[in-house]
Amino acid sequence: MKRIVVGISGASGFPLAICLLNELKKMPEIETHLVFTYGAELTAKQESGFDPEQIRALADVCYDNYNIGAAIASGTFLTEGMIVLPCSMKTLSGIAHGFSDNLLLRAADVTIKEQRKLVLAVRETPLSPIHLENMLTVSRLHNVFVMPPVVTYYMSGNGREPISVHDMELHMVGKMLQPFGIEMEGFRRWS
Repeated sequence: MKRIVVGISGASGFPLAICLLNELKKMPEIETHLVFTYGAELTAKQESGFDPEQIRALADVCYDNYNIGAAIASGTFLTEGMIVLPCSMKTLSGIAHGFSDNLLLRAADVTIKEQRKLVLAVRETPLSPIHLENMLTVSRLHNVFVMPPVVTYYMSGNGREPISVHDMELHMVGKMLQPFGIEMEGFRRWS
């Protein structure tokens, strides 16, 4: 069984995290390990009405963000890697500079040191020079993918455009799973 760590920070974009967790739940060969920040709880309520228990129910294992001794804080706990969706600029800064003062940041730090795949769905606009420098810093690391959740207006090159926001979300989630070699059902590649 493959383990994927999912981190949710307080940036806007919580529905994308729900989409990711729902898609991973459909894959019995994937075990999801979830950690989310207090800011993510607040954003969840504002953007979706979800409460923490509903969020936890979407994952196989859920951790308290303040439990620095949790399994995902250790490199000996084997995972395929981690997706941080959405990734706030505060979380990006912590990852870029090794400031691991909570479990989400520590899990990302472990992912980097163990050279596992780390996808950061950074979420902010406009971007300041500080944001861009932090993105450049992490993008230079082995197996780190900076992947802002950019809206897509094409899906397969055969005239099939997205017809809903959910189509766009699914396309972005499918792209975020590619570095892990996970093929999402219904993901349309360019043809």
